[in-house]
Amino acid sequence: MKLVITLLCTLATIASAEIKVAALHPLIGNLVRDVGGKNVEVVDLLKAGGDIHHFEPSAKDIAAMKNVRVIFASGKHIESYLDNLKDSVGAGVKIVEVGKPVPSVKIEKGQEIFMCCPEHAAGGIDPHWWHSASGMQRAVRFIGEELGAADPANAATYKANASAKEKSIAAMRSWAMQQLAQIPKSDRKLVTAHAAFGYFCKEFGFKSLPLLGLGREDEATAKYLAEAIATIRSQGIKAIFPEDQANPKIIKQIVSETGVKLGGDLIADGTAPGYTTFEAMLKHNVETIVKALKP
Repeated sequence: MKLVITLLCTLATIASAEIKVAALHPLIGNLVRDVGGKNVEVVDLLKAGGDIHHFEPSAKDIAAMKNVRVIFASGKHIESYLDNLKDSVGAGVKIVEVGKPVPSVKIEKGQEIFMCCPEHAAGGIDPHWWHSASGMQRAVRFIGEELGAADPANAATYKANASAKEKSIAAMRSWAMQQLAQIPKSDRKLVTAHAAFGYFCKEFGFKSLPLLGLGREDEATAKYLAEAIATIRSQGIKAIFPEDQANPKIIKQIVSETGVKLGGDLIADGTAPGYTTFEAMLKHNVETIVKALKP
């Protein structure tokens, strides 16, 4: 009986939705749910634990998007398959790149957030914009506008929900700033597995040193690794942070060579099971960084 009641409630929720949309990232799916509320049914294509750098929608995923009005993508070139997806779903489905209104962080020499430029990713755009609280606020407003355009009858509701979500993100940003203030400015240096924390560093006043490129499997040259090790030593780095889904081999090698403390795993791509909301991801990362770097 309990199973029947649960099924009926689920069916009633779906039936009451005004529009059906899809999300290509778990963090975005959660944002769309918060803004859309009961008026929007969200199909999550990339599930928790998935790899944003290698995911491509399957035939089953395409079928799941039947009657979808809008597809919400991360953008900033992380979904290299978007052109093919447009052909698969047809001209009547709008694809929205949620990261579009967020100012991009470019991997290049001279950027104040980098201690040492990752030459193997030089010239690339960091697509991991969800580590910026202000960027997430822009994304929430954009989602509200796009839902309102797709469903004008409920535009006011989407706008109100987006405003409430923005305030929640602002509160989370204030909490993060307070926690990170425990770390002296001279120690706000983030050495990570790959180039995924540029937005975090820009937002919260850190210097970044990624050991790999924009993707988890990007290779670094022996020359770059030697430069990174020299930088770690000269900058008095206190901890190196692995990531939840990145190969730890290089991290372990550098820890062995430098003797620097190994910090806890950071969530870089926003897909770790249990941490697929902005709030949960940021809380975990901030607490992990503070634990390793505060005096």
